[in-house]
Amino acid sequence: MSRMHRDRVKRNGRFRLILQLCAAALLNGYAAGFAKGKIFTGKTKLFCVPVLNCYSCPGALGACPIGAMQAVAGGKERSFSFYVLGVLMLFGTLFGRLLCGVICPFGLIQDLISKIPLRKITVPVKADHVLRYLKCVILALMVVILPAAVTGPLGTGDPWFCKYLCPAGTLEGGIPLVLLNPPLRKLAGALFSWKFAVMLAVLIGAVKIPRLFCRYLCPLGAFYALFNRFACYQMHVSKERCIGCGKCDAVCPMAVSVTEQINCCECIRCGKCKAVCPTDAISASFLNTTREKSNQS
Repeated sequence: MSRMHRDRVKRNGRFRLILQLCAAALLNGYAAGFAKGKIFTGKTKLFCVPVLNCYSCPGALGACPIGAMQAVAGGKERSFSFYVLGVLMLFGTLFGRLLCGVICPFGLIQDLISKIPLRKITVPVKADHVLRYLKCVILALMVVILPAAVTGPLGTGDPWFCKYLCPAGTLEGGIPLVLLNPPLRKLAGALFSWKFAVMLAVLIGAVKIPRLFCRYLCPLGAFYALFNRFACYQMHVSKERCIGCGKCDAVCPMAVSVTEQINCCECIRCGKCKAVCPTDAISASFLNTTREKSNQS
């Protein structure tokens, strides 16, 4: 790789990191919450943010769409949140999984820990393709079906994903609240231990498999993936410029076959493939009417 391309890769990485840090700071900007050990309850909590960001994080200024959807589905009325669905459909139509790549705070955490210099694991293609469907199962089962179908003593359902699985909630909400509130430490029991173990497993796994949670477990990623192929924001590969060097495939954190399926459901539009391409064959744009149909398959 030439010096010019190395510099471009570094610039792309720095720019995306700045976006991710700014987004994390904006979504979790209630500094007093961390000082007081309390959850922000202002009016902005009525609005959903477009990424996975725990409602219980002391600094969170908005509501997590997955948590909100479960809360409505598990309420006594057993209704469906068309507001949350509308918000997610709007952002999905505009950006697809771009939000996963440049805005999501838990995506930032995974990107940072993946920089730990340990040898990465290449998941076999067949296993990888099967495991990708797991996040769809989690979306349907833990976010929609179980909260609505399984009721507790009070006639309400549990937020299954948030309560039993979400590592972002443990990292952003559970751990800070337990550390900042001594009484909560005495109440932290088997459930917290389970969630902490899940979080550790996901984070350790993300060191060896980049974006492990995004690939296989994130229900919000599963939802946005439905919009990737026809979202306004699209990636493009020029067949005339591509020399088949394979550098784009090598740097993709989501193991996407860039030259064949750049706009597949798994692409998070992180821009790494674009930055590393030696012939500038990869581009990105909004509402481009000259997309190559071969790259949509």
